[in-house]
Amino acid sequence: MEPADSREPADAPEPTVAAPERRPGGRTARVRAQVLDAVRAELAENGHEGLTVEGVAARAGVHRTTVYRRWRDVGGLLVDVIDAAGEMDWQPPDTGSLRGDLTALNREIQESLVVRPSFAVALMAASFHSEQAARAQTRLWADRYAQCDILVERAVERGEVPARAATDLDARSLLIAATAPLYHRLVLLRADPDPLLPERAAEAAVLAATAGAFSVRRDVDVDVDVEAGPGAIGPTDRVPRHEQNSPRQRTG
Repeated sequence: MEPADSREPADAPEPTVAAPERRPGGRTARVRAQVLDAVRAELAENGHEGLTVEGVAARAGVHRTTVYRRWRDVGGLLVDVIDAAGEMDWQPPDTGSLRGDLTALNREIQESLVVRPSFAVALMAASFHSEQAARAQTRLWADRYAQCDILVERAVERGEVPARAATDLDARSLLIAATAPLYHRLVLLRADPDPLLPERAAEAAVLAATAGAFSVRRDVDVDVDVEAGPGAIGPTDRVPRHEQNSPRQRTG
């Protein structure tokens, strides 16, 4: 969210070229960094219920009016802290194999979920209380999945996925299958971390991918049963899905 008042301090140098898409620098950037650090700490320690503008301002060492003017409310703070995560120069792993890449990715995820206090877990919980935060987190997840598509693309180029399975391979479904067990165990079940789970989950996803589990079939044929009659389609006949509701199939 852009600040309500984005004017630079009087002693700041006049920029020579305007760049609207860039975040303001100087003191404004320092204040933003202080405030977002405070949001992360407050959220991790106290959860969404304990996150307040006043608490963030006090922890950041700025006046609360500064926070209200730029972020307006807790929802604005959450959106900006999520957006800041998307601004990080994060790159997906590149170990030389799909199994290695997914294992490394899972280890990163596991580490972020088991550290105490966990900002990642607190942020997920907060997204259920703030529609603004939920939308921002959805954007962040979509961006992360898009970044990780390269893991699958490299695997296909290396021939790790058979040609028949690589056809119309749904990279996002593969990535979700590889990482979901970590969230299920650590966030939903709140179980102790399993040091072997990152590799096991990665291996299971790779095996499923090589078997074609994530290959999207564009035109799936299905059985259609209709009453017998002149020109009717019998129970063993195959009909393309896109033709199942065509007029020529209707009988009676």
